[in-house]
Amino acid sequence: MKVFTKEELKEYDGVNKPAYVAYKGKVYDVSDSLMWETGVHMGDHLAGHDLTEEFEDAPHGEDRLEVFPVVGEFRD
Repeated sequence: MKVFTKEELKEYDGVNKPAYVAYKGKVYDVSDSLMWETGVHMGDHLAGHDLTEEFEDAPHGEDRLEVFPVVGEFRD
């Protein structure tokens, strides 16, 4: 499985490439979600980033991410 660095993950911002987000060391492909269209979720969260800390404020649980494919591991 591919290991993403912070710099590599930034490339997957959902603009010209798929939209990937990291959470608790895993990288998820959220490209197929309408909620991540253009790489922005709810006008506040950006694809290509580690959302582990931001997720604490989410109105939903981490199980929401489990529907998306894991495409790698994230190591900062």
